[in-house]
Amino acid sequence: MSSLRNLPSIDQLLQNPVVATWIAEYGRPLTLDALRQALEEAREGYKASKEVPSLDQLLEDARTTLKTWASPSLQPVINATGVILHTNLGRAPLSSSAIKAIQDVALGYSNLEYELPEGKRGSRLVHAESLLTRLTQSEAALIVNNNAAAVLLVLSAFAKRRAVIIARSQLVEIGGGFRIPDVMKQSGARLFEVGTTNRVHPSDYQTVVDEASPAIILHAHRSNFRISGFTSEPSLFDLAEIAHQAGIPLVDDLGSGALLDTAQFGLGHEPTVCESLAGGSDLVCFSGDKLLGGPQAGIIIGKSELIARLKIHPLARAIRADKLCLAGLSATLLHYLKDEAITEIPIWRMIAMSADVLQKRVQNWTKILGIGDVIESNSTIGGGSLPDETLPTFVLALSVPSPNRAFERLRTCKPPVIARMEANKVIFDPRTIMPEQENDLLSAIRYILSF
Repeated sequence: MSSLRNLPSIDQLLQNPVVATWIAEYGRPLTLDALRQALEEAREGYKASKEVPSLDQLLEDARTTLKTWASPSLQPVINATGVILHTNLGRAPLSSSAIKAIQDVALGYSNLEYELPEGKRGSRLVHAESLLTRLTQSEAALIVNNNAAAVLLVLSAFAKRRAVIIARSQLVEIGGGFRIPDVMKQSGARLFEVGTTNRVHPSDYQTVVDEASPAIILHAHRSNFRISGFTSEPSLFDLAEIAHQAGIPLVDDLGSGALLDTAQFGLGHEPTVCESLAGGSDLVCFSGDKLLGGPQAGIIIGKSELIARLKIHPLARAIRADKLCLAGLSATLLHYLKDEAITEIPIWRMIAMSADVLQKRVQNWTKILGIGDVIESNSTIGGGSLPDETLPTFVLALSVPSPNRAFERLRTCKPPVIARMEANKVIFDPRTIMPEQENDLLSAIRYILSF
């Protein structure tokens, strides 16, 4: 009859040769915790089953626990969904130059806050600023850790306990529950929404300017949805004229941060950073890891006197960008200055990829696998950019008994593969699959077909 007395002690387990290899691999403290947990679970299990696990089972349980604890939760995946800026999958992958720049800075020390010519303390705020000002022709720039932080900083610095005017049609919520009204509340600004859901007129803004003495006019790009039909909205030129006559800034929360014209790729037009400045915006806020194609960052460009006030605001230090972000962002911006963004920045390579090239890739997959259909489909931009816009593609379609079970198995592969379902088939879109990932992808597909 099984008894808890049959369970080995911790000391006995530690003397096991197998456990000795774990200590060498994982260290004694972690190994000890795993063994203790395995024994505790065995005692709890005994209460229900009156059975004591074998030594082999105990060791297997402890080994599984150790592997789980030692495996990073953040890991690379293969994005086979065709969503280029997939927020859940990390948005923009970085160029090889950006990765190298980050690695170079990470491997040792850097001049993050040190002026090499003068040999004295400097400021991290200068890094990437000259590239941004040259690229956008703005007077000054500031980089923080993401665009939500950029908007929060602007509102905190210029509108605390004061009114901010924004169109009711622009009170957006994006992924993760980020809402413009909530950010305003956190900054201490008072929200003045004008117009109706579908129609806003310049006179709506002018009325509040005359009556409430607002601090700024905020324009927010509707990044992840469109309003169509009986609609109207003032242009940036109109808003700039109203703001400047009142002596207050016009701030444009542009979001996606496009520096290239998306229409050249057969997509709808996405407002660009330079267009916002040309339209009269005094400050423009946008993301670094969306259509810019760089690391996560919040970028603020515009008038030097306004940027200078942001740089010395107490909140700026709390949300500042780190050295890895600044290195990666600088390398990404240099691609634009060298006119090589389409060939060097992964998201632009994906966007520019023709359907013919994608079709040939998928046809090659079916030849190698000996199975699957090549069908026409659509890729999407994602990341709160160009809603409803798609790019023609060709995908590999697999008919399997249980698509959901196939998705589960794909997620257990190394690296995990994230695909999508279409017409009850498992779909793999080559547009978002890196060439160097193809062998791992084909191995994963063979794995799910083996069941």
